[in-house]
Amino acid sequence: MKKKIVILAGGYSKEREISLTTGKEVYKSIKNKYICYLIDPKGDLNQVLKKLKPDIVFNGLHGRYGEDGYIQSILENEKIKYTHSGVLSSFLAMDKYLSKKIFKENNILTPPSFKYIFSNNLSDKQLFSKAKKLRFPLVLKPINEGSSVGVYLTNSKNFFKNLNKLKSFKEILIEKYIPGREIQSAVLGNKKLGAIELIPKRKFYDYKAKYSKSAKTKHIIPVNVSFKNFNIVNSIAMKAHKLLNCRGVSRSDFRFYNNKFYLLELNTQPGMTALSLVPEIARYNKISFLQLIEEIIKDASINK
Repeated sequence: MKKKIVILAGGYSKEREISLTTGKEVYKSIKNKYICYLIDPKGDLNQVLKKLKPDIVFNGLHGRYGEDGYIQSILENEKIKYTHSGVLSSFLAMDKYLSKKIFKENNILTPPSFKYIFSNNLSDKQLFSKAKKLRFPLVLKPINEGSSVGVYLTNSKNFFKNLNKLKSFKEILIEKYIPGREIQSAVLGNKKLGAIELIPKRKFYDYKAKYSKSAKTKHIIPVNVSFKNFNIVNSIAMKAHKLLNCRGVSRSDFRFYNNKFYLLELNTQPGMTALSLVPEIARYNKISFLQLIEEIIKDASINK
């Protein structure tokens, strides 16, 4: 008998459109093998799940409420097997400040940074002084958004102008900008899947560079680094995956500068669209999109 799978896509985050595309791609790939339902989790998700009684939920949500432990906690409570990482792992990976703290404590190189809360009582002078110690240019970004949503590269002159654009997020990360090459590495279960290099035409690999064909970001695979460095970047990605106790698939984003890899962040629910990197890395390694999705589904569980 065919298993019943609910694919969650869309949701409430700023990455809603990308999530919808992920959901459609996953649905197309497995609809002939399973009884599939593509669900946008708006309204009472619990009631939908009780009505459909799925064997597995494929979590195709990106960003807040889908990637931060919220949906995972609902599925744990309903005792429905689901894909990707569990509640705590998702929460930690989504919180850029906490995950970076864990990386640093475990000797993984990551750019120097600090958390800034808009409601604190630092004067502009104190804040600027603290930021200046990191040395400009800096990257300003929300603590818990993905897909480079709300990310600004700033110099000293436009620091406060860019800072004000992020007030709605309440908490942000102020991080030293590391120049160099953009390299991303994927992990699938206990396997190092491989890496890809990105050369954006834009200033950095922002939301538009990720998802717009017109941005013309160049994808380089295999990555042109030494065999030793290739193993290093994939090993760091695996170490980060294990440190956060991730499940299924993850993608770690790096900057390669002065022969060192700086881990920027780890994504527990990387995109599965036509322009997404994990399917591209898998494809290079002779793993089809369907095989990739099947591996993610096989790992579905609760009590993560």
